[in-house]
Amino acid sequence: MRFVEEIVVDEFLPTFRSLLAERLRERGLTQSEVADILDISQSAVSKYAHGEVARNDRIGGDDRVAGLADELADGLANGETTQVGALVETEILIRELERGDLLADLHAEAVPGLAGNAGFDVHDADSDLRAAERTLASVRRGLTTLETTGGFAGLIPNVGANLVECVPEPNGIEDVAGVPGRIFDVKGRTTVPGEPEFGVSGHVAGVLLAARAAGNDARAALNLRYDPTILERLEAEGLHAVEFDGETDVEAAIAAVEAADADVLYQAGGFGIEAIVYLLAPSAEDAAARVRDLV
Repeated sequence: MRFVEEIVVDEFLPTFRSLLAERLRERGLTQSEVADILDISQSAVSKYAHGEVARNDRIGGDDRVAGLADELADGLANGETTQVGALVETEILIRELERGDLLADLHAEAVPGLAGNAGFDVHDADSDLRAAERTLASVRRGLTTLETTGGFAGLIPNVGANLVECVPEPNGIEDVAGVPGRIFDVKGRTTVPGEPEFGVSGHVAGVLLAARAAGNDARAALNLRYDPTILERLEAEGLHAVEFDGETDVEAAIAAVEAADADVLYQAGGFGIEAIVYLLAPSAEDAAARVRDLV
């Protein structure tokens, strides 16, 4: 009796690790760095990279397997993909190949009695974990754009900024990723205090969720310092700006205006309340790109 998981362990993983180790070395990473990323020993990396580990030619020659190895090598090498993200993407491919595909075929060949009944609907490819990891990756890329955009620090409000993005179907603040502690201007430099997490933004995430509740399909938001010239420049880019009452409950205030088609929401402030502009966008990357073009 042989399980499909044994095919994964004995055939897929050695082949895929070998491909990934080889590609990471090609991108200039040291054996030590590759070992840390793959969580294996340096001697194992050497064996993988030098072809001393047997590969399954059918697995290694599959365009999807080779393509994912290239994609993950790029992301892991430049820091845009986390180890968890790489694991999720690999796991998803494995599950896809188990469902009446390559791994199912190899399993059927190893266990002839499975012929004609080799479909394995193990996991949903659109899992919550995958959606969450993609959302975090988008926020990370957006933050990188903001950090490298000269002049963005001057657009940060006194209360600080935050760049947030929600998963496709958010149920609350816990489904919105943002920066813990907010983004600040420190001596003219954009300063991000930590890696993005879910559930750490209250205000900007609340504005995004309120806009979505009003019918807006934006998945990301970024707050900026209020200035009439900033609004003018955003509107000159074809973005639709809508004002709401910043002195009342945010959700109720946004529900009271035509927020469904807004690209920008803003409130002009009040007693003890700083005026703020909220830029809405399809993703955190898009929001950051719009600000980069703005400055």
